[in-house]
Amino acid sequence: EETAKNTKKTDLSSLDDAALASRIAAEKADLQRSTFSHAIAAIENPMSLRVQRRGIAQLLTEQTARKNKA
Repeated sequence: EETAKNTKKTDLSSLDDAALASRIAAEKADLQRSTFSHAIAAIENPMSLRVQRRGIAQLLTEQTARKNKA
């Protein structure tokens, strides 16, 4: 499964709007699961939470740029 942490900006621009929105929803759900797991028991790499948040931010930035362009 491809995640936001290994996605390049060129890959994001090739997605259509619906795919981008579904990708954002999936990444947010994954982050929420990871956060809950970390609250219950320490996860192996807590820095992965930061990477996930930044990946979501990149996706949201691309979405906002498209809305502003239209």
